[in-house]
Order: sequence, then structure tokens, then C-alpha cells
Amino acid sequence: MTTLVPQARPGHTGDTGSITIVDPRSGEIVGSVDEADRDEVGYAVDRARQAFPGWSATAPAERGTALHRLADALVGAADELAALNERETGKLLGDSLGGVMAGASTLRQYAELGPVHRGTSLLGNRDAADWTTPEPYGVVAVVTPWNDPVAVACGLIGAALVMGNTVVHKPSERCPHLGVRFGELLEAALPSGVFQTVSGGGQVGSLLTEQDGVDVVAHVGSSVTGRKIARVAALTGAHVVRENGGNDALIVDADVDPVWAAEQAALGSFANAGQICTSVERIFVHRDIADEFLDALVAETKRWNDAGRLGPLVDRRLRDEVDAQVRAALDAGATALVGGQVPDGAGSWYPATVLTGCRPSMEIMTEETFGPVAPVSVVDSFDAAIEAAVNDRYGLAATVLTGSLVHANRAARDLPVGTVKINAAFGGAPGGAAQPRKDSGSGFGYGPELLDEMSLTKVVHQGVPVLRKAVS
Repeated sequence: MTTLVPQARPGHTGDTGSITIVDPRSGEIVGSVDEADRDEVGYAVDRARQAFPGWSATAPAERGTALHRLADALVGAADELAALNERETGKLLGDSLGGVMAGASTLRQYAELGPVHRGTSLLGNRDAADWTTPEPYGVVAVVTPWNDPVAVACGLIGAALVMGNTVVHKPSERCPHLGVRFGELLEAALPSGVFQTVSGGGQVGSLLTEQDGVDVVAHVGSSVTGRKIARVAALTGAHVVRENGGNDALIVDADVDPVWAAEQAALGSFANAGQICTSVERIFVHRDIADEFLDALVAETKRWNDAGRLGPLVDRRLRDEVDAQVRAALDAGATALVGGQVPDGAGSWYPATVLTGCRPSMEIMTEETFGPVAPVSVVDSFDAAIEAAVNDRYGLAATVLTGSLVHANRAARDLPVGTVKINAAFGGAPGGAAQPRKDSGSGFGYGPELLDEMSLTKVVHQGVPVLRKAVS
């Protein structure tokens, strides 16, 4: 396979600055990374565009083999990547290592799914043939977050590459050293120009997604950024896949064990210090078990704080945002049963926090809180809980804890979200792919369906020719 690339890489002009990262555990400086400038972003897209014909002509099985090489490279550097993740984002080392291994596993899944991805045969005239076939778009811009940086990136990148697209990746500016090292590993295992990394913050992301040579933008991150990308894509014509913010509700029905429900609520609210897109953001508990549930949730929350199960928030800017939401709720009449105060000392730590007396109008209930906060509202019925959960501008996921099959089925039917989890805050079979709703995004971001998002469908009709008569 021949890959054509431009001959000269532009020099860094310095018009976008650099990013300095502070370890959120200690406040110590990790280092600095230069942001890509306009010329570097344009060069990367142009290089990917020129590499596309050769990569898209590569046999799908060979592209799958290349993804296995990428997975091998990640596994070989797993400890290094996990350590970088811990230093830059504060994610616990075990969780960071798990994210790297999950990313490698996702690459292997797409390595196998890609070559067997198929079109369909169509029923036409008996003397003709009709079928559909998937084809790659071209250049895919992948913009990914910091809260699970390797696992999330591998899904979007793997699906794009195995379908024959080339990729320009902008990792989060909150973990740029990890992003650069991750990119080095992938770029070294692929033909020149097929995969590239550009480092930087929102300005660099805008430069990338505004490029006319970008055919698809795949974004996981905030709803604000997602909306900007969608508006730009309306002008450039790029196909957009985005999973954005969430304000996920947890409904606790009257018939469940309150201690178990509290454990599920704590896990959903506090895992990764609450820095997960599908974290529990709003809790609606039936009045009949509210007191027992709150007592158990307070006890469970104290265990999370005392056992060191929380890492810090990614930086002090995020901690200030979380604390401001908590302060506003307390000023509006909520009560902090546990936590709710910024601790002394270095880093960007914040305790697992339980708020009660939360009303629907409070910002803590209407906006995503990317931190370890469990805001609780007591409701009089399951109907009231459903009504409150539905009243939201996001539509990512929701969780229902109930022993009633009727209530479970109603929740699955009526909650306007991409994923409904019944009797489990996290979990699910592999390959699940949902379409988020409203401000939470659009398109399939995971699973086999992501291969459809990364490809165009062509319909072929083959009729019977009329042949030239032989000349005697």
C-alpha cells in the first residue's frame, strides 16, 4: 500500500500557547505541552486526506490486524499510560490501568467486527441484483475527554480506522502528556498519515472541527462544546456523532431494600469522584423509605470518604464549579448531611457529599454536577418520581431501583434517555449502543452500530445488459 503525504511539516508558530498541567493530588507541576497552531492542524488534516486513498483500499482484514497491533502497543505501555493518567487527572491508578486495558479490548473488538461488517441484499427483479455496501467517509476528527481518556478514545478511533477512515485526534487539554504518548504509540503502529494527534484546548478543537477536509466529527465531552460542533458541521457538511453531558436521575422505589439502594446510589454518584458522563446526578426516593435510605446513604458516604475510595477532582477549576453548585443549593435551603466543604491542603480534593431537601429548581438538580455529590429529593409516589426525572433538558441515562415489574417496564418506556438501567447503577452487556437524546448528544457512540456511523451506505443496482450482436 502506498501512502502519499505532504513533504514539509510546518513549524510551530506559537500563536496558541502551551498547556501546563498540575497534579491534582499534590498541586505539583507535571509539565507543559505546546498547543498545535492553525498551520499544524491544517497540515494534519491534509496529511490524513492524502493518506485516505491508500488506507481505504487496504483489505478490511488487514485493517483489523492493524488494530490488534494498536491493542498490543497499549498493553505493552499500560503501566506508563496509567501512571500518566493518574498524575494528570487524579484518576486512581487501578481505575486508570483498567481504562487502558478496556481500550485495548475495544480495539480488539473492532478489529474483529470491522472485517465482517456487511451490507444487505435487496429484493428486486429476478433478473437483476441489488445490494448495499458500506464505504468510509474520509477524515474523522475525534475529540475526546479526560475522565476516561484511553477507553473512550479507543472506541471512536478503532471504529473509524477499521472502516477505512483516517483519523486526527485531539485529546483533552487536561491530560495532554497522556494524549501525546497515546498518539505516539498508535501512530508508530500504522501507515504514515493514517492517525495523528493535535494537542490543545478549545481553540485547537475549533480549528480542527472547522476544517473543510474533515468528513466526520466524533465528540465526547460537554454539551456546550457539542452544540458548537453541531452548528459548525451544519456549514461544513461533516457528519457528527456526539455523546455529551448528562443529568442522570436515580429513582428509588418504595419496595427495595434501603441499604442496598444506598449502596447503588453511592456507587453511581461517587465512582471516579463523580466524573463520569453517566454518573447519578439526581436522586428521587419514595417517602415511605426515605429516612432509612438517607441514614444508609450517609453511612455509606462516610465509608467512601474514610476508606480513600475517592481520587481528587481533575483540577481546581472543576472543584470550584462543583463547590459553587453545592453552595448555591445550601443557600437555597438544602442541607448537607455529609461533606459539602472544600478541604484544606494541596490538590483539588472534594469529599463525597449528600444533600437533602433539594428542590427541582435548584441548579444542583437542573445541571450536570461533575463531582461526588448526591442530591436527594423525597417524592410521594413512583409517578411523581417519573414526572420529576422526565423534566430535564438532558437525555443520556437513568437508573430505577424497583421490585415492581410494572414500574420497571414503565420506566423503560417513559424515560426519554438513551440508556435505562434497572436495579444496577452501572453494568450491562458488551456491545450496547444507545442514542442519547436532547442536550446529551446524537448518534451511536459505541457498539457495532458505531461502524455504521463511521461509514456511508451505497446502494448498487445491477441490471442485465443488452449485448452487441455478433457480426457473421
